[in-house]
Amino acid sequence: MKLLFDENISYRIIKLLLRYFPDSIHVSTLKDARLTDLEIWQYAKDQQYCIVTYDEDFYEWQNLKGMPPKIIWLRFGNAKTKIIAEKLIKNVKQIQDFLNDENLGLIEIH
Repeated sequence: MKLLFDENISYRIIKLLLRYFPDSIHVSTLKDARLTDLEIWQYAKDQQYCIVTYDEDFYEWQNLKGMPPKIIWLRFGNAKTKIIAEKLIKNVKQIQDFLNDENLGLIEIH
């Protein structure tokens, strides 16, 4: 499963999730770590990544532009990287189903 983690999530999450989401990357690994939300959106669309973010802007982009990309919207306040990883792992089946359903564009993780 190809997840693209937004800059508001630590790059360290990749190591914690490698077993569950092996094709994931952090936005900081891209050509320019300071990409705009629109550039991140376009990269995710072009490379078939699902964006994982706390940022409501991606939800708004999806309302304007449609999908892809899909969005996993983290809806619990700022948390330590380990807590974020635990929540994603706890919901791995739900996330897999979401990513495999071409009719769904957004999932909220609480």
